[in-house]
Amino acid sequence: MNNANPSAVAVAVTPAQHNRLSMAVLLGCLAGLGPLCTDLYLPALPHIATSLQASASFVQFSLTASLLGIALGQIFIGPHSDVNGRKPPLVISLLVFIVASFLCSFATSITELILFRFIQGVAGSGGIVLSRAIACDLYSGPELTKFFSLLMLINGIAPIFSPVIGGQILALSDWQGIFISLGVFSVILTLAVILGMTESLPEEKRKAGSLKTTFITFRQLFADRSFVGYTLTQGFIIAGLFAYIAGSPFVLQTVYGLSAKTFSLCFALNGLGIMLFAQLTGYFTKRFSEKQLLMSGLLMSLCCSMLLLAASLLQANVYMILFLLFFIVSCIGITTTTSFSLAIQRHPDSAGSASGLLGVISFIFGAVASPLVGLGSGTTAIPMALVVSLANLLAYVSYHKLTRAN
Repeated sequence: MNNANPSAVAVAVTPAQHNRLSMAVLLGCLAGLGPLCTDLYLPALPHIATSLQASASFVQFSLTASLLGIALGQIFIGPHSDVNGRKPPLVISLLVFIVASFLCSFATSITELILFRFIQGVAGSGGIVLSRAIACDLYSGPELTKFFSLLMLINGIAPIFSPVIGGQILALSDWQGIFISLGVFSVILTLAVILGMTESLPEEKRKAGSLKTTFITFRQLFADRSFVGYTLTQGFIIAGLFAYIAGSPFVLQTVYGLSAKTFSLCFALNGLGIMLFAQLTGYFTKRFSEKQLLMSGLLMSLCCSMLLLAASLLQANVYMILFLLFFIVSCIGITTTTSFSLAIQRHPDSAGSASGLLGVISFIFGAVASPLVGLGSGTTAIPMALVVSLANLLAYVSYHKLTRAN
């Protein structure tokens, strides 16, 4: 009971001290560094290949390098923030991100670009993991879930519009201009953090710092059956999302003949669906528990995934495929919001470490799922539907077997 009182006081006091919307915008921009880092330069990949005289596979490896950096960075920056507070490592990671962004624009070979992209990914992971840790410092319980739904609304804009913005920059400049623009945006964001954000983790709540302490913290997290369940649930959900991202361009354009413009509109609509369902999740926390919302999202996603697999096997028309994909992708707004909130609430004292672990597991699962959709050589929708269905089935099983009774 003694542990519950401080948390209750924090929830009552903190929203009065911080403007929820302005904090969500700032944290959403920080969390959006990852999607910006990976998606903003996608339209420029052919230009980079020509400019640096590199093969397409080598240029694509620069994307892999940034994703690897984002995954690995979270596992180190999260625990570091539990020891030293959130703001110092956040500012340092942003400063490194700025330098790496400008270095990318000056790269004269694909090897240099890959190296700088890896560094950029590691630094960008600070915004992802620390934005969530700061949210956990400020809110708890249903208030945390509601805030995460608002954060997802802001953060959801980045992956939807990043390629579009990158294309517009490319129309006015060369590929180097994309990285310069990213560096300038990061400078503005860093100033906003330095001038407008206070430290959210007081010294009395920080952990003693050592490598041994970090391993002990991770061991405690892995020993928590429910935390592992929520982590696996979110990891498999993200695996399904990556399978959709990797497979849908080929399925919808090559198999079903949609134009690039029509595909982009469908992709954006599904992104808006994630944002809409995340907001509905925040609204319904007043009426239902987070567990009830998570279960409903998992069941809806699993049912639509199985129908997608059946539709792919029966070679259904494109409208059925698009209809099912919309609900499968939109459900991610429910399931990731609630699974992350429920996981982090179990270890509020180690929010940085828990957030980092959740992030790295999700990226690893996503990295494994992405290549699997290519088994059909982009000529059938079945591999994508199969991987998405399997991922959602495993997410449901992870929740049902490891967390439901706790």
